[in-house]
Amino acid sequence: MSAGKDGLVIVDKPGGMTSHDVVARIRRLAGTRRVGHAGTLDPMATGVLVVGVERATRLLGYLALTEKQYDATIRLGQSSGTDDAEGEITDVAPATHVTDEMLAKAVRDLAGEIQQVPPSVSAIKVDGQRAYRLTRAGAAPELKPRPVTVHEFTVTAIRRNGDLLDVDATVRCSSGTYIRALARDLGTALGTGGHLVRLRRTRVGEYGLEDARTLGQLAERFEVMPLAQAAAAAFPRRDLSADEARRLAHGGRLPACIDSERPTAAFAPDGSLVALLTEQAGQARPLVVFAAG
Repeated sequence: MSAGKDGLVIVDKPGGMTSHDVVARIRRLAGTRRVGHAGTLDPMATGVLVVGVERATRLLGYLALTEKQYDATIRLGQSSGTDDAEGEITDVAPATHVTDEMLAKAVRDLAGEIQQVPPSVSAIKVDGQRAYRLTRAGAAPELKPRPVTVHEFTVTAIRRNGDLLDVDATVRCSSGTYIRALARDLGTALGTGGHLVRLRRTRVGEYGLEDARTLGQLAERFEVMPLAQAAAAAFPRRDLSADEARRLAHGGRLPACIDSERPTAAFAPDGSLVALLTEQAGQARPLVVFAAG
């Protein structure tokens, strides 16, 4: 970690703050307005929020496409208007009939490549407007199912409390997957209704809670993960010759080393990050150039 400004800050977001609130706090700590984040966390959620400072903001659009992991608690027996604990309870249907075997089957059915309807209270745009704004204005949009991938949906604990059933689970999924929607759909499949009552993001791509700092820790000692280190952790690496580095720094192209849909981080001989590359059809061209010519 470094006290320099260019780089990533992996924040352990507290509950009750929006991702925008965290960005505002980091702007003050970093002394710059050029700060952004990759992958919004709802206010009730805690855990890994990847924040970019200065030139590292240019990495964020590519980091947002990565896999994510969560620890969640889903409450069966109640539905909420937002599919999580922040909304009002809209329906109650006892979960007393749900056996461990029924739960296991319903969880299996929600794993893999699935079609998921996003929550109506979400940031998805419909005709240029956010879905949550339309919903709160009384004109809830009909959102279309989208393909997402749930790589892992593992139940880690079950607690029965009267008519309610709380399910702790670990979920590893593609970007764009709503854990709130998984909770809703699990409840629908079991005929009980369901909503999310706890969510903690434990990983975004290669960045985990072990890399994260609380806002209190960052206020005491503000550090960033340097740009080169952040890129090396997140992307396949390509080491360049001095001539190749100069060519890329001016927007030139190189022969491809691998044919991949994932960006590649290209490094100069001194270890500095030159560019993110896309390597396809036999050519490597820069997506983002970081080095000066």
